[in-house]
Amino acid sequence: MSGIAERVRGGRKRRAADGFDRRLVAPMIFGSILNPINSSMLAVALVPIGHAFGVPPSQTAWLVSALYLATAVGQPVIGRLVDAFGPRRLYLLGTALVGVAGLLGVFAPSFWVLIVSRVLLGFGTSAAYPASMYLLRTESERTGMKSPSGILAALSVSNQVIAVIGPTLGGVLIGLGGWHLIFAINVPLSLACLVLGALRLPKAVRAGREADATTSADVPGMLLFAGSLTAFMLFLTSPGVAHWYLPVVGAVAGAVFARRELASADPFIDLRVLSGNTPLLATYARQLLAYTASYAFLYGYSQWLQDGRGLGPEQAGLLLLPMSLMAIGVTVLTGRRPQVRGKLFVGGIAQLVGVVALLGLNSDSPIWVLVAIGAVFGIPQGLIGLANQNALYAQADPERTGASAGLLRTFTYLGALLASAANAAFFKDGADTTGLHELAWMLVVVSVLLLAVTVADRALRRVGRD
Repeated sequence: MSGIAERVRGGRKRRAADGFDRRLVAPMIFGSILNPINSSMLAVALVPIGHAFGVPPSQTAWLVSALYLATAVGQPVIGRLVDAFGPRRLYLLGTALVGVAGLLGVFAPSFWVLIVSRVLLGFGTSAAYPASMYLLRTESERTGMKSPSGILAALSVSNQVIAVIGPTLGGVLIGLGGWHLIFAINVPLSLACLVLGALRLPKAVRAGREADATTSADVPGMLLFAGSLTAFMLFLTSPGVAHWYLPVVGAVAGAVFARRELASADPFIDLRVLSGNTPLLATYARQLLAYTASYAFLYGYSQWLQDGRGLGPEQAGLLLLPMSLMAIGVTVLTGRRPQVRGKLFVGGIAQLVGVVALLGLNSDSPIWVLVAIGAVFGIPQGLIGLANQNALYAQADPERTGASAGLLRTFTYLGALLASAANAAFFKDGADTTGLHELAWMLVVVSVLLLAVTVADRALRRVGRD
């Protein structure tokens, strides 16, 4: 009997060695949803929070910007640390910080303390994605899988599911106990990630990649990067001749940052690697353009539904359901196909159609039109993000997978920052129809540029093909 039991255990071990370690999927998915759930729930909470603290949309936009400024800095930093020290410690530290930030938001005595909570959420939610990409790479090397498209699709679908329930859940929580509950939900989510991460993530760094105790965080580079982004954000939020110095400060800080990174042996962002990988640069550009439009729609449209169309947070959340349901359906149908060029082209066309449709909206537009526009926007959300993720997996240096993945998220959140600045600029005193139309014209330009970058990139034809 002991011999039979030993053979059974041996068979299990061989099967585990032959395929992707499924124990890793749960912590990867739970960690990856922390950022999108905090993004999507906030979309329907901006108006109630503004009313609670007596601040206009141009100020509540900083709740969006604070998270994404922190994430834009945090993703590549944590990606580099994951590459050096392995995913487990960074994953646990990041997800613990999410719980702390959630508690701070619940008891925030002022609007600016709430912004601090969002900054901490940005850093805390920055760990799971580069950790997941690192694990995908190590599992691919162990199992011999050429492209883990199924796991990538599962991660994308899980994020889309959160996009489904996020605005609706946010509206329900606001109805039950106010906007404070959208921060409180981070506490149980953080605890779930800590338990799963502690039990299932590997403790050892991958063989051949021992932790380097001399790894530098390049704090001056981080500060210059954050300072440049913040200066441009402040100007874009309130553009005008009186604030001429802000883009100058941003440009100078950016130039000093670039010079420092090019001269540094251990830079915050290795610009020399980027300059030698044109296909990867094109992927980052597409990510920036796609998510500028995506986040501008998510936050701008949901605010307009409440201020311009006169709906409540719960109704606005429900009207965003068709967008996310469409995104899930598209991802499920196409997620396992590794080819990306067709997905990017179709997604770009759908995005352009959606932003043009915004130009026809007014304060008495019928509900079915609002539903249809949301559904159209679900198509690019289901196609473009996953396609760029697959492209990055094929284009990145294997030894820099964590950092490259973190930088992809940085460009995602740079798009979110541009979207937040646009919403603040076009909705200065409220999300009215005129501001929505002005925002739509900007997004038409962004969508045309996305299509142009996609069509011009011939390297995409090779991604996903043997």
